[in-house]
Amino acid sequence: MLAAGDGMVVYAGWMVDRNLVSIEHAGGLRTTYEPVAPGVAVGDQVTRGQPIGHLEPGHPGCTAEPPRACLHWGARQRRDYLDPLRLLGFGHVRLKPWR
Repeated sequence: MLAAGDGMVVYAGWMVDRNLVSIEHAGGLRTTYEPVAPGVAVGDQVTRGQPIGHLEPGHPGCTAEPPRACLHWGARQRRDYLDPLRLLGFGHVRLKPWR
């Protein structure tokens, strides 16, 4: 897993039922990646594209046969949650209902 941008690691470790890494970027932007086994520690400065850990397959909530890895990637600007794909310039994403 690679950091989406330059910043400082503010959390790296186990939370509730999975590992995650959270990075604080300039302007109050925070990105979170889960389930990611951390390869960084709190307080580490990271740069865009730097490895921050590895994706853990088969966690609760994303089940498939055989178990696959899936990334939950979040972004928050101060108190507002954002669509992280918009940070990459992909525009608005519409999701279809699960069947």
